[in-house]
Amino acid sequence: MTARPAALGFIFALVVVDVVAMGVVIPVLPKLVETFEGGDTAAAAEVYGVFGTAWALMQFLSMPVLGALSDRFGRRPVILLSCLGLGLDYFLMALAPNLAWLFVGRVISGITAASFSTAFAYIADVTPPERRAAAFGMLGAGFGLGFTLGPALGGLLGGVDPRLPFWVAGGLALLNSAYGWFVLPESLPPHRRSPFSWKRANPVGSLKLLRSHPEVLGLAAVLFLMQLAHVVFPAVTVLYMGYRYGWGEVAVGLVLAAVGVGTMIVQGGLVRPVVRRIGERRALAIGLAFGAAGMAIYGLAASGPVFLAGIPVMAIWGLAGPSAQALISRRVDPSEQGKLQGAVASLQAISGMIGPALFTQAFALSIAKGAAVHAPGTPFMLASAMIAAAGIVAWIATRERGSGAPAP
Repeated sequence: MTARPAALGFIFALVVVDVVAMGVVIPVLPKLVETFEGGDTAAAAEVYGVFGTAWALMQFLSMPVLGALSDRFGRRPVILLSCLGLGLDYFLMALAPNLAWLFVGRVISGITAASFSTAFAYIADVTPPERRAAAFGMLGAGFGLGFTLGPALGGLLGGVDPRLPFWVAGGLALLNSAYGWFVLPESLPPHRRSPFSWKRANPVGSLKLLRSHPEVLGLAAVLFLMQLAHVVFPAVTVLYMGYRYGWGEVAVGLVLAAVGVGTMIVQGGLVRPVVRRIGERRALAIGLAFGAAGMAIYGLAASGPVFLAGIPVMAIWGLAGPSAQALISRRVDPSEQGKLQGAVASLQAISGMIGPALFTQAFALSIAKGAAVHAPGTPFMLASAMIAAAGIVAWIATRERGSGAPAP
């Protein structure tokens, strides 16, 4: 079927609004946890790490389940119910009187926010194969736009009241659900639906592709290390900026927005000409080198201006992700591209489970009373080491194929 423009516009709006809703709470959620912990930054970092791990675990478990449910009952009900649940959950977090209720809200958020995979399935249902790349690119742009606007808006709202961003995020999600009720048709006709199966909803199953293609393992390790290193941003950046530079919610939101703008500029404007000129392999190496350098600048920056100077350096890391994706896709048969993306999504979910506890514990230990060395930048230095290791693995894994072009 071909969806009407309003429906495709809704899917784009779904991604943007939901990512904005998630981004809005980034500058204030760690601070709210810190408030419940009596202002103890080290203790708040440990608790926030548990929050992040629980959220990622729910994503890991829920994404294949929601996908299987959408195959059985259609995309429309899964998408709309997820939007509705996400909105109500933000209201629950806005009213949370203690850490326990806030944790419950975060767990529910991880489940309801897992509908992004269903949105991608909707696009695949209604878009001809030759136009899917452009359609998925549109959704990718929606992610970038949402993560740029969300933290900036959250920082401004958090400066008024730490709980206001939760109310705004909930309102946006509910408005999105109401709008979708009127404009979103079902994309999966009954004759194309399949019975629900727990085997198909198994989150570990998608990883089997990587094991069945040994030549892909090297690049899969690169993607995993990159994704794990990236978790340092949602895990500790807000607490780190407040602890080391004294920045409040507004400043943190604007800085995170600047980071998002830099990434959008590189991924939206530089990837294509750079890859065309030097090839994916070298673009990947350059991106990883700048990523490692940028993380090191963040970790070593003793002042706010030095941290800000690292933003344009860090932005060049944006060359690495698309280059790695292009390289790994060349090593898998066209009929297995969907499975490959599922495996990559599973790796991202696993990194999301490991990263929060790893980085928040590193931060807590580095600033704890009695620490052998007071080094608040330790999480970023750890992330820098991961990206550097990814660079070594990438160079070795791709040396037989050169720039990524098919071997002659």
